[in-house]
Amino acid sequence: MTIENPLPSAFIDSQVKLALLEDVGQQDLTANLIPAESIAEAQLITRQDAVLCGRDWFNAVFSRLDDRIQIEWLAADGDALAADAIICRIKGPARAVLTGERTAMNFLQTLSATATSARQYADAVAGLPVKVLDTRKTLPGWRVAQKYAVRCGGCFNHRFGLYDGILIKENHINAAGSIAAAVSQAQSLNAGVPIEVEVENLDELNHALNAGADIVLLDNFELQTLKQAVAINDKKALLEASGGISLANIREIAETGVDRISVGALTKDIQAVDLSLRFQ
Repeated sequence: MTIENPLPSAFIDSQVKLALLEDVGQQDLTANLIPAESIAEAQLITRQDAVLCGRDWFNAVFSRLDDRIQIEWLAADGDALAADAIICRIKGPARAVLTGERTAMNFLQTLSATATSARQYADAVAGLPVKVLDTRKTLPGWRVAQKYAVRCGGCFNHRFGLYDGILIKENHINAAGSIAAAVSQAQSLNAGVPIEVEVENLDELNHALNAGADIVLLDNFELQTLKQAVAINDKKALLEASGGISLANIREIAETGVDRISVGALTKDIQAVDLSLRFQ
């Protein structure tokens, strides 16, 4: 499965530039021990099953260091990889390959971790009419990249930030005075985006529906209460379950009939994919 990366190359290059500045500084003292004319050939291997994501960042690292480096990819973003699979082959000036390997793998192992997590959650609800969504619980500066990785894994994106969606949470409701007041104010903005309200019980669900919310987020509802919420809603709004979601319980939650399930763990509770760059 190939997923097209919609992110501008200038954005990716800016992330790579900062990452290399952080790691290399003024020069790579260790790589300078290698003769300048030395050419390296290497293979990138995954030590575990994973879903690949981050090729464009990986490419950008080596392109910035030395445009003579050649990379032959054997898998695309969104592809499932088996442990010990060769992901790509690299050939070029040894100094530049050695300088860039860690930064390039940092991007790939982190984004692949997010994609792998997303694939696990997508597989867990396979066959059910529900969307698994990410959240804003992302690594600072990496949000659009991680949200791309979520799509590579087969899940969906919630709002990207505070600028492209309205989500009225408990503190907004307290500040506005009521759910009705908060929704009314949101409607008056004519922002052109759906209005979502977070609720903590069935009484608040009714208030949100009566106020005209487009989406209602059911925060930490028990399974039986989720079923009641679906019956009360009767398709008036989209229902989104959130809070305490894991691979162990997500299918049960999906089977209650909710439309969406948001999972912070997709981008927050990830473990980097184990990669190895082996010189030939």
